[in-house]
Amino acid sequence: MRKRGITVKLFAVTALFFLIFYAMILIFQLLFFDRFYQHHKTKEAREHIHQLAAAYEKNSWSEEELTKHTLSYMKETKSPLTIVDAEGYQLVQDPFNIMLETRDGYVVEVSLSLLVTNYGKQIRELRITEGDTLMVHGEADAEVPLVIYPTVITKNGASVGESPFENDVIVEGKVKSISLPKAGMIERGLGILYDALLEWFPLKDEQLKKLSKGESLQLDWVEPWSGKHNLVLIEPFKKDGEMQFMFSVTSLQEIKETNEALQLFYVYIGIAGFILILLLSLFFSRLVSRPLIKLNEMAEKMVHLDFSKVNPIKQKDELGSLSNNMLVMAKNLDVALNDLKQANDKLKQDMEKRVQMEKEQREFFEHASHELKTPLSIVKSFAEGLQDDVSPDKQDHYVEVIIEESAKMEVLIQDMLDLAKLENGVIKLRKTSFLLSEMIEDLADKLFCIAKEKKVTIEIMPKNEQHILADYEWLERVMQNLLMNAVRHSEPDSVIVIRIELDAENGDTVFKIENKGTQIPEEQLDKIWRRFYRTESSRSRMTGGTGLGLAIVRQILDLHEFQYGVENMPDGVRFYVRFQ
Repeated sequence: MRKRGITVKLFAVTALFFLIFYAMILIFQLLFFDRFYQHHKTKEAREHIHQLAAAYEKNSWSEEELTKHTLSYMKETKSPLTIVDAEGYQLVQDPFNIMLETRDGYVVEVSLSLLVTNYGKQIRELRITEGDTLMVHGEADAEVPLVIYPTVITKNGASVGESPFENDVIVEGKVKSISLPKAGMIERGLGILYDALLEWFPLKDEQLKKLSKGESLQLDWVEPWSGKHNLVLIEPFKKDGEMQFMFSVTSLQEIKETNEALQLFYVYIGIAGFILILLLSLFFSRLVSRPLIKLNEMAEKMVHLDFSKVNPIKQKDELGSLSNNMLVMAKNLDVALNDLKQANDKLKQDMEKRVQMEKEQREFFEHASHELKTPLSIVKSFAEGLQDDVSPDKQDHYVEVIIEESAKMEVLIQDMLDLAKLENGVIKLRKTSFLLSEMIEDLADKLFCIAKEKKVTIEIMPKNEQHILADYEWLERVMQNLLMNAVRHSEPDSVIVIRIELDAENGDTVFKIENKGTQIPEEQLDKIWRRFYRTESSRSRMTGGTGLGLAIVRQILDLHEFQYGVENMPDGVRFYVRFQ
């Protein structure tokens, strides 16, 4: 039986998964979405109003604080809220209001919740701010005369509201504060709140009994004039020994309207999905199947190391054919030989590196043993002299020689240990800022006797010197080695010149130490930094030193990432270091 192509398989799998996913969404939308969303919205509103009532009952909030929390509740739940008694009378200040200060000094509250229901946009267009003068026509509250329910608000000749009634009171004053619904809050919800109050209050006896027990009420309310569904929440609490209620109305009609729109929307999604399946089929055939077939043809040619133009070969299943050909190709020695060649090259490099390391280690031990052999021989011979009861007048000299040679060996061993630490990278720099000239002056003082014995003078010439950042102790070791090196190889009655200058182009500090003496052969300039390296003529062991000084200098400067070098002058040698 002929197997189906990969394009057909991909098309069938994609279509099946899409249909299953689309069916799951459609079933959920038709059967569960209404109840799920209504439950979620009801639970959210119930939790918010319960938390608000508990907090208000526990804390002594001012009118401003209560208004702030009320507006926060409206913003989070998108539902209006008020506090009433058992008869439905509001007990708190309207959260949306204007506080007017009259000429007589009275502060009148202008309640806006009813007016913004129908004229919210027009009131915002008045752009009322603190300090504006307003004239308000409206009805005074029967119990609180300083509360006005406006029918008309006038500012600078522009009015908003209904036609004033004959018995309306008129109040004029300056705006002390204003609170309006923020953009996006539905003013119609405020009207529903007052309609719901008229519908449900006064409460029935059964409802009052539940509320008196601390149980909250969750009521379904259908507006009689529009048939829209709403959720009414009544949360009881005690304030100042009296039973009060938080009353909120949440619209549920938008859920049904949204669900109906979504159902129609999913029809269009189904049509678009079917078109998408067709496009995916074309996509798979052009962008997936063709490259696989071409790759399959290339694999067949590569089996025989033939990379010429491939010819199309019919296959029952492209992936099956490709896997077989790739298996054969994997056995081809071309890739294996290339891998083996790379492995051999790497092995050769590793072997060469290992041989070089072994050579360096062998040379190091040879040099170290050579450096230790002479002082050990001297110590041994002089110790044997002491053992053979050399004449008393020579014993002190023998002891001095033994101590001197032991000190040289101690210095050599310490240098070898320090060099090993530096080369192994175990040294951690502790950088500080300091002046290089001060360090060199201290070193010059310490080497005064040695310089005097060699009949050389050390001259330090700082110019526009700047602080450098380095490890003081290790850099002191560098300067000491360079200074000692210059003293040892200077001609008698000469001057060692140390220059510390600022490179104006890049801000680097440049250190140079120059001594008069025998030049270093040009071919050996790069070799003097090696361990135990000495030139035949001017760098013999007789000049002193362990042969590790410049190697230590190199390691310390490399660790700091400073540039350094050595060069011949017409009458001597110059070492330099550039501090970034």
